[in-house]
Amino acid sequence: MMMRLPNLLGSKNGRLSAFFFLYMTEGIPLGFAATAVATQLRRMGVGPAEIGAFVAAFYLPWAFKWAFGPLVDVFRSERFGHRRAWILGTQIMMAATLAVLIFLKLPEQLALFTAILLLHNTFAAMQDVAIDSLACNVLHEDERGLANGLMFAGAAVGQAVGGSGVLFLMAYIGFQSSFIFVALCILAVTGLVVLPMKEALIQATAKTGSGLRHAAGEMRDFAMAAFRAFLGTKGAYAGVFFALLPAGAMSLSLALQSNLSVELGLNDDQVAWLQLFSTISAAVSMVIGGVLSDHLGRRRVLSVSIVLMSLPVLYLMMVLQQHGYVMPRTPGGGGASVAPELVTALWVATIAFNIFMGLMYGVRSALFMDVTNPRVAATQFTAYMALMNLAIAYTATWQGLAIEAWGYPVTLAVDAVFGLTCLLLLPLMKKARSEGEQVGDTHAAQRASRSAFGLGLLCLSWLPFWAFRADTGAAQPIFNTFFTLVFVVAALFMLAGRGVLGAEAGALLRRATLWLAPLLLALYLRRFLDGPADSGPTLLLSLSEGLIYAVPLLAGLVLLRLARYSWDGLSAQTAR
Repeated sequence: MMMRLPNLLGSKNGRLSAFFFLYMTEGIPLGFAATAVATQLRRMGVGPAEIGAFVAAFYLPWAFKWAFGPLVDVFRSERFGHRRAWILGTQIMMAATLAVLIFLKLPEQLALFTAILLLHNTFAAMQDVAIDSLACNVLHEDERGLANGLMFAGAAVGQAVGGSGVLFLMAYIGFQSSFIFVALCILAVTGLVVLPMKEALIQATAKTGSGLRHAAGEMRDFAMAAFRAFLGTKGAYAGVFFALLPAGAMSLSLALQSNLSVELGLNDDQVAWLQLFSTISAAVSMVIGGVLSDHLGRRRVLSVSIVLMSLPVLYLMMVLQQHGYVMPRTPGGGGASVAPELVTALWVATIAFNIFMGLMYGVRSALFMDVTNPRVAATQFTAYMALMNLAIAYTATWQGLAIEAWGYPVTLAVDAVFGLTCLLLLPLMKKARSEGEQVGDTHAAQRASRSAFGLGLLCLSWLPFWAFRADTGAAQPIFNTFFTLVFVVAALFMLAGRGVLGAEAGALLRRATLWLAPLLLALYLRRFLDGPADSGPTLLLSLSEGLIYAVPLLAGLVLLRLARYSWDGLSAQTAR
């Protein structure tokens, strides 16, 4: 007789174990992409810029996971359970998208490979929303602290399995077969943890026919609530920019470290050991950082940690510069020997960096909780986390481009300095003195106007850049990445601001923002159109070029017009 697997949601230890393993399935694909796949792509001769874009694409769905929340809330299954059905479905799709990759040939089909992994991680982000929703509903109050610690530990273990574990096995099963291994790891959790789950039935609040409209309404409400919360207090407003900036140097936690490991001659086992020790160091430091922040204060520990994160990066920069290792080199090409000191420096810098990054990691999340409006805590905190993932995505992109344009030492130096800019905002991120003050102050309208004005000027500054982009030389891709971030933020601002202003904005302006926001997001496609004049039909290229000028121009003018409104309703709402 076949043994029946237990329902882990039925006991405390079972629930803690379940969420550990569920979060492990979130960490596995991240470690697989950022370490194992990035390492193999570099061995195949794929450049740092393409690998940076690949890693960035993996983080993009996590920047917009807030949009999946209403879908998870609205659409339910009586047969499979509300959140369980979503977890089950997304894990199956995660495994299926990985299995498809075995038929692709790299590096020739890298674009399709990246697109499929982007879809894979979209399902992973959906799964994260469903897991968090399940945790909120089944974990008892006295279990939540330990459960959250185990969940982050599970994600770290998952990254080690997907990164180090796959690299260790690759010598025996090959690169293509590693996709099946990762898929099987996810399906093992599906079969042993998710399938035996028994989730309590919850009455559905919306019929399937009206589900999409209901979900769209919830997404609109989310955007408006986050908009009001972000602008409600000085600390919350500073938190937006703090989340959009890298919290310290990031180069040794992204593809740059994997690229350099391959170029310096580390084999797959050595890269795996480096990633494993790094992960363990970071995990231990996260716990230590949390303890220190409780005794010494969050902002103090965070400031010291961020400064310390730049030191290993600057150390590696100096060693590379001293040995004349500037531009990326073809792995194994040219017969040039690599100085052992460079490999030692990479190990020392990477381990030290992960220790300091671990100290920062948990403290940063706690600081965001301090400046969050308690009335919309889930909405605002989720939005902060989404912005942090957006920062990871654009950082991975610009660093990959910068390595090819400027070389490793300059990229590391810029990363070390740019990572410190967030420290300028820390004095503003103070916890409100009272709950009433934390809900909102009287300056929200002024912040909205200033934000609209600033975004409008940035959109208009695109016009001279695009006209004279050839004169920016090697820095052109970096500017392109910056303006992509501007367009994303401007689009979200217009959509949320449209809802907050309501009828005050007028029918024409409301209609303009509704059309311009998706067009701003679509400008990301310009990367496929900025090519030789004979690369496509002249009419299509001329139309595309016209839109590339017209959309930012109109968006800039609309945002400047929005800056002239009083936004009185915003202040009244946040002050309640």
